[in-house]
Amino acid sequence: MSNIDFETITYVVTDGVATITLNRPDVMNAMNAQMRADITAAVKRASSEARVVVITGAGKAFCSGQDLGGSAAGGLDVERVLRDEYEPMIHAMIDCPLPVIAAVNGPAAGAGANMALAADVVIATQSAYFMQAFARIGLIPDAGGTWVMPRSMGLAKAMGASLFADKIMADDAAQMGLIWESIADDDFTAHVAARAAHLASGPTEAYARIKKSLRASFENNLTDQLAVEATLQGEAGRTRDFKEGVSAFVEKRSAKFEGR
Repeated sequence: MSNIDFETITYVVTDGVATITLNRPDVMNAMNAQMRADITAAVKRASSEARVVVITGAGKAFCSGQDLGGSAAGGLDVERVLRDEYEPMIHAMIDCPLPVIAAVNGPAAGAGANMALAADVVIATQSAYFMQAFARIGLIPDAGGTWVMPRSMGLAKAMGASLFADKIMADDAAQMGLIWESIADDDFTAHVAARAAHLASGPTEAYARIKKSLRASFENNLTDQLAVEATLQGEAGRTRDFKEGVSAFVEKRSAKFEGR
């Protein structure tokens, strides 16, 4: 078990699962510069010492977005903050070779919603909601929101979510394809733990290539994507995990994947 000190998050690695908990519950885990730096560093660290990453929030909220305290009156250079702080954080999550689960335990608003949506799998409590709150303060969705939403739930839903800034409850988000699943609040913690354990025991070499191939598909035509599949499948086919998977299948036993 590994436990590393950060200023605005907690970071614990247990049985291959790196759990990053946003830890500013007094402000609904609103993100400041230090939290963005901590998340970026923790995800990168997890890449070398865990097999799956879980990001969740302390208290009743997942993340309420950008911390506007002291900056609402024009003191925040939003372009600089996006380029220097949000972009590295989102890229760290997207580029992480491990599966990244956003365990959305409560409200996820603004950049907090879009940080969650940058994860590979989003699991939310039924009482949680997602809100593109930007228009309420005269801004546009950021932190990757304008990229993720049209691709996950279509342009019409993404446009409505952005213009009206309505709450999207977790059940509705799952039905729209915005997130993977919505789980009853009482079952949420155990369910996330089981999902994370499943991935932590899996073929993480293959998981890294699954992430890479699916994300590449948005930029490729069919011919290019078939080439990506052939290359990455060739790499996967040379791993010990593939050999173990085939042996386990033939021997009718559970596979024991080494992973990364």
